Amino acid sequence: MKKNYWIRFFHAASIRAIKTMAQTAVSMITVGAALQDIDFMTLGSVTIVSGGLSYLTSLATGLPEMDLPEYPDDGDQDAG
Repeated sequence: MKKNYWIRFFHAASIRAIKTMAQTAVSMITVGAALQDIDFMTLGSVTIVSGGLSYLTSLATGLPEMDLPEYPDDGDQDAG
């Protein structure tokens, strides 16, 4: 596949993963919780895992926000 395809794919997947991680972090902080009551180790680890799962989901199912064919072929050969 083309290098440009993967660059665009991982850019879009990164945006999606960052949004997922932010939503996960916000959802783990309960409303009205005091700052010292938040377990930041758990918050951080769950947030990072959600970002990784977002990348894996994007690889497995694709990204609907990308207007690219699944296997682009414009005639160029990608070296390496």
